[in-house]
Amino acid sequence: MAKPASSTTQTSTDATSAGAESTVEDARRATAPSASVGFDPAAKLGPEERAAAIEAMKTRELDVLVVGGGIVGGGSALDAVTRGLSVGIVEARDWGSGTSSRSSKLVHGGIRYLEQLNFALVREALIERGLLLQRIAPHLVKPVRFLYPLNHRVWERFYIGIGMAMYDVFSWSGGRPPGVPHHRHLSRKQVLKNMPGLKKDAFVGGMTYYDAQVDDARYVASLVRTAASYGAHAASRVRIEGFVKVGERVVGAHAHDIQTGEKFDIRAKQVVNATGVWTDDTQAMVGTRGQFKVRASKGVHLVIPRDRFQSNTGMILRTEKSVLFVIPWGRHWLVGTTDTDWNLDKAHPAATAADIDYILEHVNKVLAVPLTREDVEGVYAGLRPLLAGESDQTSQLSREHVVAHTAPGLVVVAGGKWTTYRVMGKDAIDEAVAAMDGKIPASTTEDIPLVGAEGYPAAWNRRGRTARQFGVHKVRIEHLLNRYGTQATEVLQLVEQDPSLAEPLPQADDYIGAEVVYAASHEGALHLEDVLARRTRISIEAWDRGEEAAPVAAKLMAGVLGWDQETTEHEVSNYLKRVAAERESQLQPDDESADRVRLEAPDIAFGFDEDDVVVGGGRSSGADGAKATDEQVEGEKTSEPR
Repeated sequence: MAKPASSTTQTSTDATSAGAESTVEDARRATAPSASVGFDPAAKLGPEERAAAIEAMKTRELDVLVVGGGIVGGGSALDAVTRGLSVGIVEARDWGSGTSSRSSKLVHGGIRYLEQLNFALVREALIERGLLLQRIAPHLVKPVRFLYPLNHRVWERFYIGIGMAMYDVFSWSGGRPPGVPHHRHLSRKQVLKNMPGLKKDAFVGGMTYYDAQVDDARYVASLVRTAASYGAHAASRVRIEGFVKVGERVVGAHAHDIQTGEKFDIRAKQVVNATGVWTDDTQAMVGTRGQFKVRASKGVHLVIPRDRFQSNTGMILRTEKSVLFVIPWGRHWLVGTTDTDWNLDKAHPAATAADIDYILEHVNKVLAVPLTREDVEGVYAGLRPLLAGESDQTSQLSREHVVAHTAPGLVVVAGGKWTTYRVMGKDAIDEAVAAMDGKIPASTTEDIPLVGAEGYPAAWNRRGRTARQFGVHKVRIEHLLNRYGTQATEVLQLVEQDPSLAEPLPQADDYIGAEVVYAASHEGALHLEDVLARRTRISIEAWDRGEEAAPVAAKLMAGVLGWDQETTEHEVSNYLKRVAAERESQLQPDDESADRVRLEAPDIAFGFDEDDVVVGGGRSSGADGAKATDEQVEGEKTSEPR
């Protein structure tokens, strides 16, 4: 029997749904029109595959439709398709273009949550960290060491030491090794040896511990591609503008292909809404029953050249509001973050001059040579989807997640941490299948590696031979392996076919032309911004933020996507306007002025005011929309999947 619409699951480590532990009936699996029949390692997210996915979603009823192509949406799609269900996933912009690509790029338990006594969340996240490091994505998730400087000799070492010991114990509690070393106590002399760039009077000692880091945007694209490899139909730049209803039941969604302008309906037995900070907007489409609230918290990070201060480890600092991370990131440092309320445009959160000054002020308290604005290569801002509570401080709001059937046929998953995306996806699909007929298998994603992960250790061990085979420097092979895993061979084959693709992009020496071509042909990049901001991280890593690389990359994409000269020039122009708007917004004193300046750049996804409301297939400038009847949109605020 289906669960009532108001049923809500407040998740914890062991949360499961009743119908998730048995197997699918043979007849049902045989007749599912688009259920996975196995893993296809050659599956791509290219333009032809996108068109085929849209056609499939238009012409047959799915078991599950996932709305939102961020980390949680991708995790939900992979969970559902690996249970043998027919699955579609759509994203209004690019894969991971919202919160999921603008994080601290850490896979971690969250030291600060221990102080909040949220032990279950920390334990769950540390278990997931071990899975990602060792099984699911060892090519993308890497150990990283952090220093915690101590300012007091006795009580602070004892207090923080207890927390570090608990962190280590929790990391072992999942039944497998954590994949990283345990914490260590350091004397003042040892701290200086590890981090010579610190002020000598800024600490009395320290501790080191390990967490992990990840290229978050690349991970999301790989996650969605993995789901597609198992049979999921995946299409980005498809905007959901309402839900199809029969009576009170959601039976699908009204979709708008932004690339072509086509509008169509997608039918599904269950719809999973994984739209992150847009959750409240999307909930409004089906009324107020069973709602919960999500608050957006802005987090800003700075990108600093690695040579600006000496250290062989990252660092975590306490601030009056939260914590500040200094994270090694290739040839750079990531320094952040802030934690402030954001009530403006959710698609383009803007960093202000005050945000940048706040970060520099706090990190400079411990650096021997202070950082200045001139040291900042890049800046990015993202929004955390926090479950709203009674606290006025976003840093005190819950990082746990909830799953709810807010209407028959519609499951909403919200809140949570990037690190626990797999658990969130599992819980969302558990909730969905509990309301479906037949017996559905339990989640298997604990044992499903991402594309490129299987065989990665062996590929790494033979990287020298691979370099000689393709005539490429060994360092370049290491770079490709740590971005593509075993699929680095596919990128190298492009170089073999066209040696000019081995050339680095202008002002972005870490990336070669073949990566741009591969992003468009295999990884779902449909616009220049997709490549420079997410498939690569040129937009935050390069001093010019990709201005010189843009024309070269656009020309390479044009060959794959069939752009003419006018389209190619338009893509470059749009990207340069984005860069200019971001730079100008970062000079503004407050959120309101920064938001206004940032929105002066054209939006490549929609080309119109994002506050426009879609009503009955048209557009209006109101926020209320029209009251829907059966088979129409209800509560018409446009959704923004992430």
